[in-house]
Amino acid sequence: MVARAAAISLALMPGLAMADKVKITDIAGREVEVNVPVNRVILGEGRQIYFTAALDTDAPFKRVVGWRDDFKKADLDGYNIYLQKFPDMEKIPTFGGMKDGTFDIEQAVALKPDVIIMNTEAKSATEESGYIEKLARVGIPLVYIDFREKPMQNTDASMRIIGTLFGKEDRAEEFVKFRQAEIAKVTDTLAKAGDIRKPVVFMERAGGYSDDCCMSFGNENFGAMVELAGGVNLAKDIIPGTFGTVNPEQIIASNPDQIIVTGSNWELYVPGGKWVGVGPGANQEEARTKLAALMQRPGFTGVKGVTEGNVHAIWHQFYNSPYQFVAVQQIAKWLHPDLFKDLDPDATFRELHERFLPVTYHPGYFASLNSGS
Repeated sequence: MVARAAAISLALMPGLAMADKVKITDIAGREVEVNVPVNRVILGEGRQIYFTAALDTDAPFKRVVGWRDDFKKADLDGYNIYLQKFPDMEKIPTFGGMKDGTFDIEQAVALKPDVIIMNTEAKSATEESGYIEKLARVGIPLVYIDFREKPMQNTDASMRIIGTLFGKEDRAEEFVKFRQAEIAKVTDTLAKAGDIRKPVVFMERAGGYSDDCCMSFGNENFGAMVELAGGVNLAKDIIPGTFGTVNPEQIIASNPDQIIVTGSNWELYVPGGKWVGVGPGANQEEARTKLAALMQRPGFTGVKGVTEGNVHAIWHQFYNSPYQFVAVQQIAKWLHPDLFKDLDPDATFRELHERFLPVTYHPGYFASLNSGS
């Protein structure tokens, strides 16, 4: 598939850093002409700051002239950490989303961006609305990247595309090599271990966000992370795509060995909700209390993972950022504690912050009902 290769075709290789026009094949397989390096960028999602910060570490907002309004709502703790260091970020104009039809194209045009970066999940809505053609008429290119639909497949290519857009190819490659090396710490160890028992894992997406049970992941995103970490994703044969739902009866019948719930500080989405607020600086005692409460729901009654205490919470935003390799390490450590006793995902995430990000690392991204995990 073209998206897998996500090749970057450069129209003018010599002097790339001198604002040349290049052709980029984006994650959707579209060939897009862009003048690079770009200086004015609209982020189709506020959480795209996760990759912007990894490339423009000293000034992560210097190119951002507009962004979607989800960062504060979806990751309040992370937002406040960035806000403390970069208070002017609150002045950046915000947009609604393409998918919900609240994106203001006239506002976008008025900001005169060099490029708009969108997630592939918004592709259908973008095409149906005719936004690409409307933007093309005023000379604004739109480029698709992906850290959410098929992140294990598209993260490296997405980082390289953004590196080309920003004129930060070397920095992007450094990040990619770091990511690959950290994933190899898991995959190489599993390969050497040979034929080992792989525990069945139920990944619950945003447990407690609503009263419904239970959203999960198919063969991609956290589902793929579980498999990469040496587990069997319970929902892989139930959910045909990346996201879907598993009913409580299926969970009980499958009797998973381990349960992992994704969570974040969603106080602005669901005030006082039952969600597990793991993330930067999270209160671990509160996270464990809320995680234990979620296990009282009918779908988890008597399940092996619950009775044996192998219940965990992990930061939801790993599912939509280039940092998901940290999640792979933590899941591997939960599933195979003896095999990965020397692996330290917290130290990995701390190193990521120290090498690539402008903010200080604050632990709190993981919680477990098993005190030994």
